[in-house]
Amino acid sequence: MMFRLCIALSLLWLVSCSGEHASQDVAAPETQRFKWRLVTTWPKNLPGLGTAPVVMADKLKKMSNGRLDIKVYGAGEIVPALEVFDAVSQGTVQMGHGAAYYWKGKVPIAQFFTTLPFGLTAQEMNAWLLHGGGLELWRELYAPFDLRPYPGGNTGVQMAGWFNKEINSLDDIRGMKMRIPGLGGEVFERAGATVVTLPGGEIFTSMQTGVIDATEWIGPYNDLAFGLHQVAKYYYYPGWQEPGSNLEIIVNSRAYDELPDDLKAILDAAIFVANADLLAEYTARNNVALRELIDEHQVEVRRLPDDVLAELKQRSLEAVAGIVDEKPISQRIFASYQTFYDQVIEYHEISERAYINARAGAPTGAVRQPKTLKQ
Repeated sequence: MMFRLCIALSLLWLVSCSGEHASQDVAAPETQRFKWRLVTTWPKNLPGLGTAPVVMADKLKKMSNGRLDIKVYGAGEIVPALEVFDAVSQGTVQMGHGAAYYWKGKVPIAQFFTTLPFGLTAQEMNAWLLHGGGLELWRELYAPFDLRPYPGGNTGVQMAGWFNKEINSLDDIRGMKMRIPGLGGEVFERAGATVVTLPGGEIFTSMQTGVIDATEWIGPYNDLAFGLHQVAKYYYYPGWQEPGSNLEIIVNSRAYDELPDDLKAILDAAIFVANADLLAEYTARNNVALRELIDEHQVEVRRLPDDVLAELKQRSLEAVAGIVDEKPISQRIFASYQTFYDQVIEYHEISERAYINARAGAPTGAVRQPKTLKQ
């Protein structure tokens, strides 16, 4: 009996030890800690664009109990502003925050994932990406570069820009030197302007010294922070060139794959929260900043003439068609965007537009037929 009791106790002890080791094995991934670096295309601490990644990183550290610790670097601290894509792709850093149209020289069709002139608004862009198949196509496009893209916030409809002379016709644009990225820049070139590519941090000095005659940046919130009212007289709207500029967060795919499943889920959730929060921030802050620009700095806010907008729209259609090459992925991105564009415009004629007109006391008008990007 004593021998059998000893055997039984020994077996219990072995089972207990085995269970303890198994428990430790299961818990091991939860003790792993990851220190990442995130680089941006924006000046450090720029309101909105510059601060959003910092807020996201702080939340990620808290949500993961310190297991995912991300340090954020502004433009130029590790790599120049326009080299963020390559830095994350090569694994020099694990994350980046920027905009897809900055990489048009490398992946022209990627511009669809920031904004198109006269294209989708912020609300529509988020809908296409998250529920219309856009995000899946975006990730397929970036997969050869070892990148996993996410929507990283949206600035909403931007302003048309700051000009040192009045714009009364298309003739006033010809010969102008303007900082304007993406397809908006190509449209201005088609209209006879000279387009200069500059990161945000160089805009003020370039306007001040006459390197450029005009610039667009974002909208009142960031334009006021940059002091652009000090170097240009006229502030034009609407932002035909960027009606809903989707920013991007890119994650190195190999770094992402090394994360345990719970940290992947935490990272995904934090990014999607940051995406929604940034649009809300711009919607709120632009209101206040515009009043300050007008009331305190006497900025002249002007609307672009209808005939100028009509000409810019025609040239925009030509520019969009010019970046859709014969690659199957390009064709599928264009087809997906076009289909969603047609459908959402048709619905928004009797929802968003009809309501805004009614709120303003304006006639709602007849429902417009959707116009494709090719027209």
